[in-house]
Amino acid sequence: MQIRLAVESDLPAIIEIYNAAIPTRLATADLDPITVESRRAWFRSHDDRYPVWVMTIGDRDIQSDRNEQIIGWLSFQMFYGRPAYHKTAEVSIYVAPHDQGKGLGKKLLSHAIANCPKLDISKLVGFIFAHNIASVHLFEKLGFEQWGFLPEIAELDGIEQSLIILGKTINSRKINL
Repeated sequence: MQIRLAVESDLPAIIEIYNAAIPTRLATADLDPITVESRRAWFRSHDDRYPVWVMTIGDRDIQSDRNEQIIGWLSFQMFYGRPAYHKTAEVSIYVAPHDQGKGLGKKLLSHAIANCPKLDISKLVGFIFAHNIASVHLFEKLGFEQWGFLPEIAELDGIEQSLIILGKTINSRKINL
């Protein structure tokens, strides 16, 4: 198992994992599956400062990628899209359904936290549906605290759901994982 920077050829696997989360109504406010093409600009908007990482198993064959399987991914994006928030990143994390509950999310999130100082990121925020207890617990285990609560802000299948904003201040001298 390894974590590496994503490349554009990883996008189909990233989208497959993302689309698997849509019907659960736990991790995204998208209601219908998305396409690779619809997310190409999103992928290309990530850079060295706000990367996308993938977690893989198997060996990577540079020629074909056939021996490698992507089982999860995590992305940073600029928070709120304004320059004054440049040291804050919004984090998104998704693990393939058959690999959930194995501690992979914790490994991905720990990797992201450890990379914050060299990316000059001092704050991480995650937006998590309040009913997504597993994700809330994961973030809390890694030192995130509730920074905000938006009651019944989303409607999923006719049910209003609340959103928790979890945040973590990154200490560049000592990182608590």
